[in-house]
Amino acid sequence: MFPSFYNRKRNEPFINKDNRLFSGEKEIPERKGIKYFADTNTYASLFGDQWKHYKKTQLDSYSGSPITETRLNRCLGNLKDNLGGKLVLEAGCGAGRFTEVLLKKGAILVSSDLSSAVEVNLENFPNTDNHLVIQADINDMPFADETFDVVVCLGVIQHTPDTEKTIEDLYKLVKKGGTLVIDHYTFDKSNYLRTAPLYRAYLRKKTAAYTIPYTQKLIKRYLPLHKKFAHNKLMSVLLNRFSPVISYYTAFPQLNDAQQQEWALLDTHDSLTDWHKRFRNKKQISTTLEKLGAAEIWCEYGGNGVEARCKKP
Repeated sequence: MFPSFYNRKRNEPFINKDNRLFSGEKEIPERKGIKYFADTNTYASLFGDQWKHYKKTQLDSYSGSPITETRLNRCLGNLKDNLGGKLVLEAGCGAGRFTEVLLKKGAILVSSDLSSAVEVNLENFPNTDNHLVIQADINDMPFADETFDVVVCLGVIQHTPDTEKTIEDLYKLVKKGGTLVIDHYTFDKSNYLRTAPLYRAYLRKKTAAYTIPYTQKLIKRYLPLHKKFAHNKLMSVLLNRFSPVISYYTAFPQLNDAQQQEWALLDTHDSLTDWHKRFRNKKQISTTLEKLGAAEIWCEYGGNGVEARCKKP
């Protein structure tokens, strides 16, 4: 049986004996087996549409390559082999690229997202005694403080309204002796020399019915050039100045052409439609964790920018 949680605000059962979720006297809305603690129509709505379109793209089981597990293992450190039976919150689960790996490692997992991506996550990884999918706001989770052994939040915090508040809210959910695992975009001077911010200023205000086909056109135009010049450093630098496309011919050469196109479609759309895009350096992330009283702080550049984990003493 999945363990019991408690509503953070009212200290009431999050899951009662019948495995039904409540908040106060009113039952939380449920659709297709998912309890909804937040409105789907938010700043994250385009992410939900995006994951519905690219449901399995980044799953290791689909790509045939341990790209996601390698990234997660690096962030988890020694925890990577010690998640069995631990209660884990995956904040910002998307379609489930990290869900897949966390379940494989034996975690008792709550996967949460603000967007309708929860529907895709549930489709890929149904609710079981060890997995629960909910929709909730990362800054207003329906859990008591110090509920989870581990809180994992990768690829998400930079897209929230306030980086430092989000880290603080996640840290509150970690048990004493537990671990917070996060990452964040970092500053890159080349961003100021690219056309991507101009595309983003235009596209993030559109709907997915417009942005996904638009991104597909960009991929059709520019991805062949990224492939052609993947091993030409000078030409790649020049190409990245005017092309908004994100390609992985150099980073993940093991992906075949169809996969390269799918990853480019997904991450280009992601990068050009996010409502919030924030940047922090290693010192800033470390300082935020220090101010929260965290211990055993590990913080390094890697992955999408800065990767960090810490313990709650």
